[in-house]
Order: sequence, then structure tokens, then C-alpha cells
Amino acid sequence: MSDQRVVVITGGGTGIGAATARLLRADGHHVVISGRRPEPLERVARETGAVAHVSDATDPDDVEALVEAAVSRFGRLDGLVLNAGVGRGGAVGDVALEDWELVMRTNVTGPFLLLRAALPHLLRSRGAVVAVASVSALRNGSANAAYATSKAALLQLCRSLAVDYGRDGLRANTVCPSWVRTEMADRPMTRLAEREGLAGGVDEAYREATRLTPAGRPGEPEEVAAAIGWLLSPAAGYVNGAVLTVDGGVTALDPGTTAFDFRIEPRRPH
Repeated sequence: MSDQRVVVITGGGTGIGAATARLLRADGHHVVISGRRPEPLERVARETGAVAHVSDATDPDDVEALVEAAVSRFGRLDGLVLNAGVGRGGAVGDVALEDWELVMRTNVTGPFLLLRAALPHLLRSRGAVVAVASVSALRNGSANAAYATSKAALLQLCRSLAVDYGRDGLRANTVCPSWVRTEMADRPMTRLAEREGLAGGVDEAYREATRLTPAGRPGEPEEVAAAIGWLLSPAAGYVNGAVLTVDGGVTALDPGTTAFDFRIEPRRPH
């Protein structure tokens, strides 16, 4: 890649996507941010100088138009950040079929469509892809069947790129964050705070959710963005097909040892 790169970020209006747009723009790169809601995209665009492009990541025509918009404007495409995603809860026996299909369409099929549309341009520029998965791709929790399955599939989709196109100069890597303070994560934290009557609200819910994390806190979007920026850069030129956990150490922890440091009590059934 040249020093100045052109990067498309899906889910670029909030959270990790917006933080990545800010980082890349601060470093002088051209950035196109996409998502379904115009307001947050336009807010980030005004703040950073990124180009906002409203599109549905699951719509093949929208995806083609997104790639065309980036290439038409800047003449090339060097990087993709596959960040758009949704989550729906439920165990295998409980998750609704429509929720399952929505999660798979958004978290797996959407990235697949964008990669197919962008691939000729990425091969031409010997570019880089970073998928934003989750520690749920590596470790599971209760009532998380659809989301965890989709993120594991996204991880392997990215590895398939590395294996199939690595000799052509394309790099594809995955970041797996744990709890990060984002708009998406705020929603389950709000539910947890309400369900358990936590006086500290969302802040206390985050503290509860990360009590066993070695870092003892949730991540910030900027911390994940820094990892993404490095993986997109020439500094990571020999990193391909990798999975980088940005999780405060949670996947390094053996749950069987936590009883020595914490008293674990189940919450009431829910």
C-alpha cells in the first residue's frame, strides 16, 4: 500500500467503526463509512472528513454501490473494515428463526457480499481486510447461539481470504473484542442493570460484566481501533489469517481458577 490509503468501514457511524474512522483520518487516510442510519454517519463525517455512504450491508446492490462510490471518488481501494453487525439472544431451542436469519445475513452474508464486490480492487492494491468479530467466536456464553455462530463464521471467512489470496498480496485478519463500551453493548448492559436493579445503571452493569476480566474493565472503542489500524498498515505486512484478541485478557483466563479469587453465585433465573 501507499502511505495514504483508501479504506471502507461498515458500521462506521458509531462505536468501533467510528473510532477507526477517526484514527485513520487523523493519520491522513481516505475513509468511506457506511451504515443504514444517515444521522450518525453524517455526524462522524462532519467531525472527521470521512465520506458518509448510506447502505444496507445485506443488500447486494447497496454493497456494489458502496464499493463503486469509494473507487469512483478516490480511484482505488486499499482496505476494508468489516464492522457492521447485530446480535440476538437465545439458546438453540429458543432463538427465533427470523432472529437467526437476521444475524447470519448481517454478520456473515453481508461481509461475504462486500468482499466479493471489493476483491478485484483489493487484489489490485495488495490491500488488507480486518473483520471485527468477538470473543464469542472463540468462547461462548449462555443464550448466545446465533451471535457466537455468526462471529465464528466471520473469523473463518476472513481466514479463507488469507489462505486463498495471500500469494496475491491480500492480507485478512480478525480482531476479537470482549465487552467494549459502544452503543450496541450499552443495550444489553441496560437490560442487565434493569433486571438486577443495579443502582449504578449501565456503568455498574459494565463493572459487573467485566469483574472477572483480568483488566477489570470494559474496553474503549479507540483501543480496538488502534489494533485495526495496525493490522491495516504495512507494519503488519507479515500478519495474515491472524486472530487478535482485544479483550483485556479474558480469553487467557481459566474459569476453573476464579473460585480462588472470587465467590461466584448464580443470579436468579432469567
